[in-house]
Amino acid sequence: MEFTKMRVDGKDLAILDLLQYRGRMTTTEVAQQVNLSDTPCLRRIKKLEQEGIIKGYQAILDREKLNLSILVYALVRLNANSDKLADEFESEVEALEQVMECSVITGSYDYLLKIVAKDLSHYESFVKKSLGQISSIAAIESTVVLKQTFSRNQLPLKTP
Repeated sequence: MEFTKMRVDGKDLAILDLLQYRGRMTTTEVAQQVNLSDTPCLRRIKKLEQEGIIKGYQAILDREKLNLSILVYALVRLNANSDKLADEFESEVEALEQVMECSVITGSYDYLLKIVAKDLSHYESFVKKSLGQISSIAAIESTVVLKQTFSRNQLPLKTP
């Protein structure tokens, strides 16, 4: 399996699988789990970081416990299809902290945004005062998530 110029083997996948579930594991803990000594394991981890396969380490926070109980998916259509408008939109929306994800999609809309808010009035204000002020937007269609049954941050590395 090749992700970049680097050849990723079974040991690398095992390391990645462990770290994506428990990013604070020590090198010694990882090495024991994948049957390597510390130095070769650390060398592999550093190489995976240098190649950009491991993009970083972070804590996963519970948004609801932090008073961000509303999750919204917004479909956005731009005024026109052009590289310039797309670049401007992407730059402006990236600056909006409430937007957690921005994906270019196919179909009648151009983008899918994942947005968090404290409540519906906070989301409404966000749309009117922030997102809706981006001049390249022709239309926004919002879908409020009533209940999120699960969310994964880990990639399926053990699939056949």
